[in-house]
Amino acid sequence: MSKLPERRELRADLVQRRRQLKPAERVAAAQGLRQSLEQLPEFLTDTHVAGYWATGGELPLNLAIAPMAERGQTFYLPVVTKSGGKRRLTFAPWTTGEDVETNEMGIPEPKAAQRIVEASALDLVLVPLLGFDRRGNRLGFGGGYYDRSFEFLRGQKRPAKPLLVGVAYDFQELDAIETAEWDISLDYVATDKELIDCTGGDA
Repeated sequence: MSKLPERRELRADLVQRRRQLKPAERVAAAQGLRQSLEQLPEFLTDTHVAGYWATGGELPLNLAIAPMAERGQTFYLPVVTKSGGKRRLTFAPWTTGEDVETNEMGIPEPKAAQRIVEASALDLVLVPLLGFDRRGNRLGFGGGYYDRSFEFLRGQKRPAKPLLVGVAYDFQELDAIETAEWDISLDYVATDKELIDCTGGDA
């Protein structure tokens, strides 16, 4: 899986499988995801929680994040910024119904960019992915945004702040993902079927 053509093929296959889900399957998966995430105490108590705007068949977060405001939590969406010629992610608070604008990659971002916070200010991040293994390795989209944005976690004893929680459909699990030195691993993976602890348990 280390060869780029193989990774490209694998990414295309996983994207296609995700897009083929029927609306009812997607709703059921969103319900299952909420149940999985709510098994993680930090998801219910951490103040600053970031996620993503589901596109291209990604597992929707709407059901999982709906109760956050009542719990006094703030939800953030990523905003792509340029730093040193490279793109990375910062985060802006967003609540359901607030205006968004589409960035150059076609992904909606909060309009309230003046309230942007750095990745290091977050407590927990729900990370989109295309594939994962039970050791917390993630197959992303190839842009390196998350790895660059959370590179400050490299070398730290994990779990650290923020807690990185991958979000995926159950079928996105892979036997093993070969890693590169710049890859930032996940602490947990929440699927529509289970919560997987990648911090050194049985996996």
